[in-house]
Amino acid sequence: MIRSFGDWDLAEECAQDAFERALQRWRLDRIPERPGAWLTTVARNRALDRLRRANTEVAKYEEVVMASPVDKPERDDSGVADDRLRLLFTCCHPALSLEAQVALTLRTLAGLTTAEIGRAFLVPEQTMAKRLLRAKSKIRNAAIPYRVPAGHLLPERTVAVLGVLYLLFNEGYSATSGVEVVRADLCAEAIRLGRLLVELMPDEPEALGLLALMLLQDARRAARVDDDGALVPLEEQDRKRWDKASIAEGSSILDAALRQGRPGPYRIQAAIAACHASAATPADTDWIEISLLYERLAQLVPSPVVELNRAVAVAMAQGPEAGLVIVDRIAASGGLPGYHLLAATRADLLRRLKRRGEAATAYEQALGLARTDAERSYLRRRLAEAARLP
Repeated sequence: MIRSFGDWDLAEECAQDAFERALQRWRLDRIPERPGAWLTTVARNRALDRLRRANTEVAKYEEVVMASPVDKPERDDSGVADDRLRLLFTCCHPALSLEAQVALTLRTLAGLTTAEIGRAFLVPEQTMAKRLLRAKSKIRNAAIPYRVPAGHLLPERTVAVLGVLYLLFNEGYSATSGVEVVRADLCAEAIRLGRLLVELMPDEPEALGLLALMLLQDARRAARVDDDGALVPLEEQDRKRWDKASIAEGSSILDAALRQGRPGPYRIQAAIAACHASAATPADTDWIEISLLYERLAQLVPSPVVELNRAVAVAMAQGPEAGLVIVDRIAASGGLPGYHLLAATRADLLRRLKRRGEAATAYEQALGLARTDAERSYLRRRLAEAARLP
């Protein structure tokens, strides 16, 4: 639809209309032999009707539609067998900025809301909505063609595809809103697509690194919440509940990735995850190595979030006072406005330093910013602990 009409919003709305009509009709009639062709035909006709009612010149669109019959598959020289992965490469068009490629693909293919995408990029929902609108306008005004890319064009889109999978997994592993901490369906889909990407590009080290990272992180999923759905911090997790098979697989893939030259961001993050996964007890965690890895990551991807994670590692390796210096520097820079984990990290370090009043204030600030029930429950528990400090 985007390829035929060049209008992202029109394509999206008419596709949704087709799905709605299918839900109504297919309950009464049987599912057609070619449901995809049925949906495409209905969506295209709906789009042409809307253009006619708007007194828009439709002849050029009708010509395109007639030249692309729905029972004739689009020419595909990509070599990508999976429909979803092929669409990922299609949506990550290099004529758009990297952020626009990733954001539009998350919105259209992954089904993330504008608010969720905004939180992934650490910008307000309204800001992300404007960026998405500008990207859609560019597609329409510049007539950017949305076609399945040929195989030799896939590498120029790989960085964006990796970014989509990374943020899709992150939203699944640590949901930014709602009741559930973990959205297992998003984690599973990101890992599935990551495996397919590695099969397609076995010599792409960052694809290997990302798959290793997702497997190592996902191995801890069952231990991240207790029986009541409350968030369990890493140092309190029951490590017997960690998935040993996923850890072994992720570690093996990481070893293969690290043999392929200088590590990139995903391989470094996977190495950090491996440090956690290989520690039999919290005391066995090599926090010095983790802090050094975060330092290397910060050099490649300068980011206040990376710095915040490094602050936690430094606090564990050198003491909470050292970590607090970094956290306060991030806060003073204004790099993470409204980010509840900044306030929560500062509160935790203050609690460990037995600075009760400051810790309580920081926990209350974090509570006001947290978006999931599990996070709020955890912060309330920590706030109560801070109140009991001598």
